[in-house]
Order: sequence, then C-alpha cells, then structure tokens
Amino acid sequence: MLDRQTFGQRFRMAYADPLYETVADALERLEEVAWQAYVTGRKSPRTERAGADFENPDFELSSEWLATRRRVLQAQEKWSRPETPTRVLLVGGAARNDGTCPGEMSKTFRLLSRIRETVMQDGVETDVLDLSLLASEYGRHIHPCKGCVSTAMPLCHWPCSCYPNHGLNQTNDWMAEIYERWTAAHAVVIVTPVYWYQSPSPLKLMIDRLVCADGGNPDPTRTAGKDPARAKDLEMAGWDYPKHLAGRVYGLLVHGDVAGIESSRRALSDWLDWMGLIDAGPRRASIAISAITNPMPTAMTRWTGTQPCRKKRATSAARSCMRSPHCVQGNGRPTGRSGATPAPNRGSGFLYRRVQPRRFRRTVGSVSGKGAI
Repeated sequence: MLDRQTFGQRFRMAYADPLYETVADALERLEEVAWQAYVTGRKSPRTERAGADFENPDFELSSEWLATRRRVLQAQEKWSRPETPTRVLLVGGAARNDGTCPGEMSKTFRLLSRIRETVMQDGVETDVLDLSLLASEYGRHIHPCKGCVSTAMPLCHWPCSCYPNHGLNQTNDWMAEIYERWTAAHAVVIVTPVYWYQSPSPLKLMIDRLVCADGGNPDPTRTAGKDPARAKDLEMAGWDYPKHLAGRVYGLLVHGDVAGIESSRRALSDWLDWMGLIDAGPRRASIAISAITNPMPTAMTRWTGTQPCRKKRATSAARSCMRSPHCVQGNGRPTGRSGATPAPNRGSGFLYRRVQPRRFRRTVGSVSGKGAI
C-alpha cells in the first residue's frame, strides 16, 4: 500500500495544469477524500442485494456490475431470437487515429470503413468498435486483466467484476460496454495491424479482458465475491466452463510491415476458435509492401496504389461472414461449448481439448501492407 505522501504526489499529477491552481483548496479536500477511499478499500461503494437469479440472493453485489450484467443478458436474449436482424461488430485494432499525435487516419480504419460499406449494402446492422479511441478520448480506459482465472476459473466472473475499483481510481472501464456489444453481435470482424510481431496494445487489452467469456462464472455469489478458496473448491468439484460467446461468426483482416502478419493472424484465429466462435470461410490473401526498401511516407503512396486489391480483400472479409449459415437471419444461432471439453493443465486452471480433430484453419483476409500503424 502507498504511504500518504506518495499517494498525494500521484493524486496531484492529474492536476498539474496551472489552471487547477484556482481551486487548490477544493483539490486538497478532494485528495483527503480519495485517500480515505483508498486506505479503506472502497472498491464498490454502491451495492445492492443480488436477488433471486443468484445462488445467494442476499449477497451484496456491485450495483454497477449488476447493471452491466442486465445489459449483457438482454443482448444475449435478443441475439438468440431468430427474428432479430443480423448484426456485425467491426473491431478496429489500431492505436492510431487522426485525433491525436499521429495526425492521420490509420490504414486499419480505412479498411474497416470499406467493410462497413459492404455490410451495409447487404442491409445488415453494423457496430464499429474503434479501439484507437483509447488513445484520443478523455477518460476512456480498458483496464488490464488481473488474471483471476489463473487462481481458479470460477473466480473469473462473467462479465468481469474486477472493475470498477473506486478506491484505486480504476473507473470508466470501457469493457462494461464492450461485453454487451460482443454479446449482441452475430458476427465479428477484426481488422488490425501488427505492432512488433503482435497485436496492438488496445486490441490485446480487450482480448485479455474477454477471458471471462470463455468459462467465466456468471454468479459471483457462488464465490462470495472474490474468495479464492471457494473458487478453487468449485473448480475441483467440477466446473462446466461455459462459453458465453460461442456460435458467433468471425472474420480477420491483418496487415503489417515485413513480418509477423501470419503469426499474428494465426494467434487471433486460435483465440477465437478457442472461445467457440466460427470461422467465416476459406478465403486468404496477402498484399506485401516492403518496409525495408520504403520509408513510411513513401509506403503510404504505395498503399494507396494497391487500393483496388485492398478493397477486394476487405469486401471478401465482409461477405464471407455474411454468407455463413450461422449468420443468416432466422437460421437459429447455435450456442454451447462447440465440442470442447476441459482437460487438466500443469498448474492451476484447465485447458480445453478438442473432441474432434482440429479442422484446417480457414480465416478471411490476411492482408500485409507497408506501415502497420
């Protein structure tokens, strides 16, 4: 725990602008209130009775978590109705946009916009999740996963209950909204660049926080909140590892410079397969523009020169998802564990072992282009 002096220094960092000097007295009072919230561990200062849907209806749960859960359940119920119009979640994984330091729209967003145009032409509802807003919007956060699943799967709640933590000033967690948006989608298309052979940090933050969708506990009262001993007992007694997002269709479009595109694409498709999502189709393609022989500004010209081919790849990614039988309106969207069973892993927790042999990986659009960012 921080001492009082260190806490005060960190608190005041948020108000270093001289503009705040006009309210210095008010900030001193606010700092003392924040200190008291910190030392007393006021994670969820507003709670309410869990209710009849839970094993222990009298247990006090966070009002904010309960509100998120209600929205997720409503989204799931709407998703499962055959008459619900097909909805596609378009995820932009880049950190760059034209509203902050780089001063230029990302290639990822341009590709994403093309996919959105294609999907809308088919009369499908679209929802654009632009993760670059983490870098350009005030108060926008995706807090890191705390790894509860590594202690025991039932300790990881669906949706995540680790945030907000008001005592630690870990608030405005975007994931409370993102869980609902993933749940409402019949198809998910992820468009992302490669940063240093891996997914960009905004995308990786979201991926880690979606671990609760793969086996997470929908009833925190069964673990008395965050009681590790109870969670371990539950898992050892037998846990069903519910796949909360199974049955949705996915497509991927990955681009980057020089290397890492294919390994990044494979990692993303493995993750989505693991969670029970369904790959959209067999299309794969590559556009290569060398980062070694072309500096970034010049490469942007070459990127523009490959526009017809890029549009074709983006269009293929969109249409592959729309043509999947799992995404057709009124077809009855499947749910369940998608043929996976738990198998013990070395250490705590479990891995999943496929019942059927893994099919050949089929993923739409692995696009390589100069200038990942």
